[in-house]
Amino acid sequence: MTVPLLNNQRPLAPTQLPGGLNRGLSLLILLSLWTMLGGCAQISRLFAVTPSSDHPVDRQQQAIVARLKPAIEADLRDNLNAMLPAVRKSLADQTNKVAKFKRDLVLRTMADPWEGLAAIEQASLLAATAAESGVEGLPAVIEILEGGMDRTGTPFKPLDFPITLAREDLMGFMMEVLEDAHQDREHALRHLSPQDREFLFTQARPLVEQFTPQITPPAQFAEAEAAVRYATLLMQQVDYSSLVSAAQRLARLGNRKFLQQLDIVFHDRKPISHSIPGITGDVLLAQQTSYGLVIVGGHGPNTYDLDRGATLIIDLGGNDIYRGLIGASPNSDLGNSVVIDISGNDTYQPAALGLATGRGGVGILIDHGGNDTYRLAPGSGGVGLAGLGILYDGEGQDVYEGSRFTQGAAFGGFGLLLDRSGDDRYTSFGYALGFGAPLGVGALIDVSGNDTYECGGKYPSAYNETDAPNARPQDAAFQYDCFGLGTGTGLRVFSKQPAQRALSLAGGWGLLIDLAGRDRYRSANFSQGHGYFFGLGVKLDLNGDDEHQAARYGHGTAAHFGVGLTLDYQGKDRYGSKGPFYNGGTAWDGSVALAVDGGPDSDFYDLPASTGLGMADLGGWGLFIEEGGADQYAVSHGLGQASGNSIGAFFDLEGRDDYSSVPPPGNGARPERLNRKTYIENAGSLFIDR
Repeated sequence: MTVPLLNNQRPLAPTQLPGGLNRGLSLLILLSLWTMLGGCAQISRLFAVTPSSDHPVDRQQQAIVARLKPAIEADLRDNLNAMLPAVRKSLADQTNKVAKFKRDLVLRTMADPWEGLAAIEQASLLAATAAESGVEGLPAVIEILEGGMDRTGTPFKPLDFPITLAREDLMGFMMEVLEDAHQDREHALRHLSPQDREFLFTQARPLVEQFTPQITPPAQFAEAEAAVRYATLLMQQVDYSSLVSAAQRLARLGNRKFLQQLDIVFHDRKPISHSIPGITGDVLLAQQTSYGLVIVGGHGPNTYDLDRGATLIIDLGGNDIYRGLIGASPNSDLGNSVVIDISGNDTYQPAALGLATGRGGVGILIDHGGNDTYRLAPGSGGVGLAGLGILYDGEGQDVYEGSRFTQGAAFGGFGLLLDRSGDDRYTSFGYALGFGAPLGVGALIDVSGNDTYECGGKYPSAYNETDAPNARPQDAAFQYDCFGLGTGTGLRVFSKQPAQRALSLAGGWGLLIDLAGRDRYRSANFSQGHGYFFGLGVKLDLNGDDEHQAARYGHGTAAHFGVGLTLDYQGKDRYGSKGPFYNGGTAWDGSVALAVDGGPDSDFYDLPASTGLGMADLGGWGLFIEEGGADQYAVSHGLGQASGNSIGAFFDLEGRDDYSSVPPPGNGARPERLNRKTYIENAGSLFIDR
């Protein structure tokens, strides 16, 4: 099979593709679908795809939402015909819901849940397919996910990679890329005053350190005003499309064949004789340019202690240590920064907002090989703040230890962590692991490996005051918040005063995709495909026997006009929750939520301390669908229940299932859940087991 990718890049062999996927055919089909969904033709320019008849399996064939819609929607119409039109009409009318900068993908889903959720899934699968291509797929991943925020890059003609081993040609190529990206950034910020540029740069730090999805004036009111100014500047004064193009240009510096050429040219080069402040080990090139410092590190161990940053570092090998600013800018003047490490077991210990962080520009870290450790300070690890931050790790068993606002997070920008292979471990306190704040798309994509994701245990939940006022942090009833693992949230100003509510900001898109492996997810409140206040939260697990442990508002949930989607496509999976409420397709207060477990395998829903699986209240649309297998349910309350003019529905489509652990109905008030039964508890509640 021949699959030309970007210029001069050798494609992977078919046997290297997970699950026998034919990348050429899959990309061709998915790119066509994305074009129909309103995507940009630029993607087809970045990926030159040759279709083949070999291995005709493609990601689009995995799509669940559109496949299940006809039968499920027919059941909803047949059984809930009195309530369904009213709920749909209420969801579609968002005119009286005050929030700035609502995103079209969320509004489309409110107007038509099936159409919107199908589009979200298709875009996510397209991003997954592009991610399988490795570092060469980064420009396409950027374009696809930015499209979900109604943004696209300015069209440009990618530079041809050098076809010689002449050092001046390779260096000339790098300098031209840096120059083009510099001009892109200058064009993007041309309408900003020097004071506004500085504000976008400096305000990023308090946003990272103080962001919370809801405030009640007068507390934190100044922070809300600053956030609105930040978002408004981005929307009205920044030509964001040029920042997207700058990131796409710079990402191409990670092309593997180009780096092989560079390695050959510098292989026998003697280290420079003078020292560079903050750098130890062999340095083969150090050049000060108008864009910043350019460094080529040697094949042995190096230490980079960088407090003033660098525009480009390429390290050829060795077990290296990076501290300070790594693919991140030290000030508003040095806008773009790229670090590329070709091999070695490396350790990254960045400063706050200091690794793969785009602050009014572009920050990129590409690590191609080795078992790496990332100890991530707040605002680092693929974070976008009025810019684009991208962390790509190619091979190896990696550890990502985060605090808050890390590992694919964004406010008013694009944050991406893409890990291509290895058994990896991701941990964070919160607002991380695929987190989208207002005008942000934050994504974590892991292509292969048996991975572990953990989020929570740091920020006590406000629900403790009402649910467990006497509980201590070590008690089982004590709740923590996460806001991660595929969570999108807005900034909700909770006030009776219209002028204060007008400062509310609609949420962004948080996305977590794991393509393969036996994975373990553990998180606190608001996580694993959760949308809050016009935010969009998506979690996709494409294959493997997985364990999904969440808490309140977990596993495809939404609140306050949000959209939540979680899809597990294959495998024998186990779902659990610390509770006490709302799991698995639960929608609250004018929200849309869908949770689906696909495939024929038997799954276990171990939720005795929580409620859920197809629940809704206050005008919500919440569905849970289990596609196949002999499943076991241990749920304290729920299974297709609605109140407050809502639609809450539970569907088990196949298999002899076990409901023996579901508490029996009290005093005959609710029907018992059984195999091959349909129950309609009220005008909006539906339980169907086939």
